[in-house]
Amino acid sequence: MIPQRYFIKLAYNGANYCGWQIQPNGIAVQQRLQEALSTLMRQPIEVVGAGRTDAGVHATGMVAHFEAPQPITDITKLLRNLNSYLPNDIALYDMYPVTPDAHARFDATARTYEYWVVQHKSPFHQNTACRMTQPLDFELMNQAAALLFNYTDFTSFSKLHTDVKTNLCTIMFAQWEQRNDVWVFTIQANRFLRNMVRAIVGTLFEVGLHRITLEEFCQIIEAKDRGRAGHSVPAHALYLTKVDYPESILLIMATQ
Repeated sequence: MIPQRYFIKLAYNGANYCGWQIQPNGIAVQQRLQEALSTLMRQPIEVVGAGRTDAGVHATGMVAHFEAPQPITDITKLLRNLNSYLPNDIALYDMYPVTPDAHARFDATARTYEYWVVQHKSPFHQNTACRMTQPLDFELMNQAAALLFNYTDFTSFSKLHTDVKTNLCTIMFAQWEQRNDVWVFTIQANRFLRNMVRAIVGTLFEVGLHRITLEEFCQIIEAKDRGRAGHSVPAHALYLTKVDYPESILLIMATQ
């Protein structure tokens, strides 16, 4: 039989994991998914994700790929069995065949993250949003977020000493909006650097607290110096919500 490659759409609560990627110092989401697939398919299965999420970061729209030794005859049944096998903080939503060379990471055209902020004590957002008790000027923060479109080099928002070859990214969307009692920062780009979203949000907080001006925000980006930017905000309020791909790699359209 000819092997068949599949994309998986999944969500997870990252609180109990060292991140997406397998590491020697803890349990990773990738590890749990590989174990489940390997057990149910009765042979070693390697899973490749659309990107790395750090320890504590969540996902509502992560995508990963794996190669089955032969086409899966009943995807619905396999999904049901995988969800039964996996812990409650990981859920698979969809699985669909893709072209043989389709790659969850390298074929992604855009990724979208959300960062959640609450400004009051909430038992329902204790581990899912960042609590900021000081008043934030979200209108000014949106003005600063719009300035991100003027730049492509985001070295100032990158974790130091990473193995990436370039710090260039194209930001397509960046905006704060209020959803009931939560303020949500949504940002979309073709790629993200390590720790980039959390560093951007931390610097936007400095704007919103009136500690730096819009001009100083631009100067921080232009400095290409991580030491000039704000602190990284907590990981537990960050979500990977969507990964986009060209339709040409799909053999059938995924369920929306």
